[in-house]
Parts: sequence; structure tokens; C-alpha cells
Amino acid sequence: MYHKLPTRRYTHTLRFLQSVLPAPATLLDLGVRNPFSEILEQAGYTVYNTEGEDLDLFPALVEKYQVDAVTAFEIFEHLLNPYSVLQQIKAPRLIATVPLRLWFKKAYRSHTDPWDRHFHEFEDWQFDWLLDKTAWEITRREKWTSPVYKIGLRPLLRSFTPRYYAVYAEKKRR
Repeated sequence: MYHKLPTRRYTHTLRFLQSVLPAPATLLDLGVRNPFSEILEQAGYTVYNTEGEDLDLFPALVEKYQVDAVTAFEIFEHLLNPYSVLQQIKAPRLIATVPLRLWFKKAYRSHTDPWDRHFHEFEDWQFDWLLDKTAWEITRREKWTSPVYKIGLRPLLRSFTPRYYAVYAEKKRR
């Protein structure tokens, strides 16, 4: 099924999550169940997923879960309108990662899977602004690179240009 897992990214993401919300905790992980869902459960978290629902069409789906936090690992870049989903979340905490826009590479687009495309690849300030506009206060941020260990200019740039942006945010009091 999954022949090559992104273990470096998973390691960074799990370490970030554990630093801001140690297990045990109940999470609503936006998106379909995947190998990282299993890693989260092995680490002591209870995980619910939104499965195959289109969050652009049904953003209120996230309201029905009573959880300690919502996680969104590599999800918001696939949505046409992440604003609506972020506004609907009732959980007090959000832990999210997004791919950062790389000046030397176009946005990712699968030609075979219409769900596996990036509508957004954010700059950090854009994602921060989106969270602020949807009543989230970021209390921790982290970036990391995504080296590919190949020969070439782009692989060299990937070794020191941050590719992933992680945030921990809490719902603002209104």
C-alpha cells in the first residue's frame, strides 16, 4: 500500500505535536486515515479522521467532534477555502503543518489523482494571517527542510530551504 513513507517529516511532525500536546489526548485529524494516523495512535493519541468528506463543501463537519485538538497535517493546501474550515473548528487547540511555497518549484499537482493537488502553498506570513483572521492565536512555530539527497541544483536548495511549517495555535477568546 504505502511503499515509501515520509519518515523524516513524520518524525518532525510527531515531535512537534508531543511538545505542544503530550499524549494521551483526543485528536480530530483532518483528512483520510493514513499511516500517520496509526503512528499517532501508537504514540498514545486517540484519533478520529474526517475520512473522504469534502471539507470545502462541508466545513461544518468539524463541529461535531468533541476533541482536545484538531490536527491538520498537509491538508489546508488542498482546500480551495481553508478559511471556512478554520472558522468552524470548536476545539480549543489546532496543530497544523503546511508545505511552504518554494520559489524554485511550482505547486504540486498530481495528474492522476484530483484530490492530490495543492491549491495553496503558503508563505509563513500568509498562513499566520489566515489563522489570525479565523480567531486562532499562534503560540509556537517551527520550520524544517526536506532534503532529497540527489544531485542537482534543486536538491541542493532543498537541503537548506525550509519546506514545512508547523504551528500550534489556540482559539482566541471573543
